[in-house]
Amino acid sequence: MTRDHDYFRRRAAEARAVACSKDEPERVEVAGELALAYAALARRRAALVAAADERPAIPLHQPA
Repeated sequence: MTRDHDYFRRRAAEARAVACSKDEPERVEVAGELALAYAALARRRAALVAAADERPAIPLHQPA
């Protein structure tokens, strides 16, 4: 199953919300780490999509 950058962005937001709650200190630390990881994955996926958009659909130069 392929995940897009919006999925990882949503998961990062959910993890940040848990990290901001002070109910369970051990969950807060883990949620903070998850938020950072999901945010990094979202940035990576967005960069991959942007790079794919920059490639021409038809090669501009033919091999010799």
